[in-house]
Amino acid sequence: MRNSEKRRMDSKIIIMKPDKKIALVAHDNKKSDLVEWAKYNSTLLAHHTICATGTTGAILEKELGIKIEKLQSGPLGGDQQVGARIAESEIDFLIFFWDPLEPQPHDPDVKALLRMAVVWNIPIACNRSSADFMISSPLMDSDYDRIVPDYDVYRRRVL
Repeated sequence: MRNSEKRRMDSKIIIMKPDKKIALVAHDNKKSDLVEWAKYNSTLLAHHTICATGTTGAILEKELGIKIEKLQSGPLGGDQQVGARIAESEIDFLIFFWDPLEPQPHDPDVKALLRMAVVWNIPIACNRSSADFMISSPLMDSDYDRIVPDYDVYRRRVL
């Protein structure tokens, strides 16, 4: 059996449409960086569906003048809401400007959010450089076949 055949049997494809579903998250010390980045890329972001955690969403909506779905603040469950949406294929990629030098009271939630992004194979940008590369990719405005493991085998195993 060739590798490509095995990959198809053990994986599923989720099609990301040209209008992506983007989650924007930023720790307090990184909110200004995310706002500056989003303003610089406002034209590219405008046709995508955007959600953000609490305060970050309110600031972005005001600064960008575009509709942003605002979830709970990160420490109040917003990170977990984003993670749940990733698991339900309601988010195509995550831009999360996190502060690695500042301890966060909700660090376990942050780790869980990043884990969900990896488990479901969605692109993650954790700083301005990676966000710049990601949003300027030609894949941003086209269909993209996101390959995820076929977790049905795992689900049957634990039942």
